[in-house]
Formats: sequence, structure tokens, C-alpha cells
Amino acid sequence: MISAINAIGIFLLFIGSFVLQFFLSKSESRWPGLVLPLLNFMFSLFYITIFTVAVPEGGGGFGLPEAIILFLVYNVTTVIFMTIYGSCRGKRRKQQALDKMTVQDLE
Repeated sequence: MISAINAIGIFLLFIGSFVLQFFLSKSESRWPGLVLPLLNFMFSLFYITIFTVAVPEGGGGFGLPEAIILFLVYNVTTVIFMTIYGSCRGKRRKQQALDKMTVQDLE
């Protein structure tokens, strides 16, 4: 059974990862914003591989349908991270286009 303190800690870790993704996505370079989605995706692949391939038959491993469902569930946060990334980068591109038009108007 999970205690209330552990649940709050997990919740804060979850929220903290989304805040970190927001700040990494707003950086000037595009690569820092891709770190968390890539790590999350790799973790989901690793987890699925461990429990479908490495566990012998009858040893409590997953079948293909369960592995696909688990893969999709684990990648919900990857989709959220990529949505945050796309949103922040889209705003950045718009601002850069406006800045470029402003510079052209001043010339």
C-alpha cells in the first residue's frame, strides 16, 4: 500500500518533470527540450523489452497485446512532453518571425 507521503512525492516529481520540460523547451537550442521525451521513450522500450523478451515463457512476462497496451500507457507522458515542446517551440518561431519583420521594417 502506498502511503500518503509517497503519493505526494510521486505527484511532485511528476509535476516537476513537466515544469522542467517547459523550461528546457524554452531554451534557445532545440535539443534540451528533446531530452526528457527521448529518455521517457527509451525507458518505455527498455521496460517492454525486459518484460516481454527477457522473461521466459510462463515466468510472468507479458504477451504481445499486453506489451502494446503497456507501451502506449508508458508513452502518454512522452506525448505530453512532446506537446509541451511543440507549443514552446511554436511560440518561439512566431516570436522570431515577428522580430525579423520588425528589423526589416526598421531598415
